[in-house]
Amino acid sequence: MPLTRSPLAAAGLLAAAAALALLGAGPAARAADPAPAAAAKPALTVTVVTPRSDTVPLRVAANGNITAWQEASVGTEANGLRLAEVRVNVGDVVRRGQVLARFAPDTVAAELAQIRAAVAEAEATLAEASANAQRARELQASGALSAQQIQQYMTAEHTAEARLAAQRAAAQTQQLRLAQTEVRSPDDGVISARSATVGAVLPAGQELFRLIRGGRLEWRAEVPAPELARLRPGLAASVTPAGGTPVAGRVRMVAPTVDAATRNGLVYVDLPQPGAARAGMFARGEFALGEAQGLSLPQAAVLLRDGFSYVMAVGPDGRVRQLKVATGRRWADRVEVTGGLPPATRVVASGGAFLADGDTVRVVDAAPAAR
Repeated sequence: MPLTRSPLAAAGLLAAAAALALLGAGPAARAADPAPAAAAKPALTVTVVTPRSDTVPLRVAANGNITAWQEASVGTEANGLRLAEVRVNVGDVVRRGQVLARFAPDTVAAELAQIRAAVAEAEATLAEASANAQRARELQASGALSAQQIQQYMTAEHTAEARLAAQRAAAQTQQLRLAQTEVRSPDDGVISARSATVGAVLPAGQELFRLIRGGRLEWRAEVPAPELARLRPGLAASVTPAGGTPVAGRVRMVAPTVDAATRNGLVYVDLPQPGAARAGMFARGEFALGEAQGLSLPQAAVLLRDGFSYVMAVGPDGRVRQLKVATGRRWADRVEVTGGLPPATRVVASGGAFLADGDTVRVVDAAPAAR
């Protein structure tokens, strides 16, 4: 007859087997237990800086165009003459009175010779009329000539004088036309444009050249209306043409009006040494207003996120906090901090863009500056 076991006895046997298995495992089982959680590893190795007190330059930034201070139009005064010679080209430096172009003078010279002959004829006529009038005056008392005859001789003299004066005026006009066959520079400067073509027959008033007077350029800066009151003649300015190096300038005049559409006013800045600047260039610039004291950080330490400025502040435990700060002027590699940052706060000098709020960092000393 087969043996039967109760359910209670089977449960006891299973419990005893489990106990023996645990005892047999011994140290090996204990070694398999999980180790305590390790300390959080630093996310980045960084150097830190603290805000420093700096002398902050006060500047007003503006944009504008470089133009000629004054541009002269050089044209022809002679009418209907052929342009025989052009002596200058765009970019040439010229002096006041220098001949720029010459018209063919043949026609004018021939007309001048004709008028000079007429002047000589008028002089001879006047000489004869004057002699007749003088004799009439001498005979007036004797009664040999009637009053009417004497009046005729004197009128003939006055008429001859008037004709001579007219011919001399015509000769002077023709002499002036002959001088106008040479186109001369009205001032020192630089030729900025040329439309003169050899062989062209031009009417009076036709422009031949444009001249930058004195080679003098200026920067016409567009400045917002609220800033205009801070600018005055004589202020120093630094102007940087597109693709060029900064050029020193000085405010000549602040416009008395403001554009109603843009709310900007023009500030005229003389450029005594324009360097690579050329008329028509776009340029950026700054006006120097003085200096002030303020806190600053390296620009690399300030992050721009969502339109706001932030710094990554490092606490004593090595954890970083993202702080929102207010910034002001920028110069060289520095940026002014105007609010939101206590003066003694340690800030990540660079690489803050790779960190998030609450990350742990390892702080190392900054490398010494090269001498």
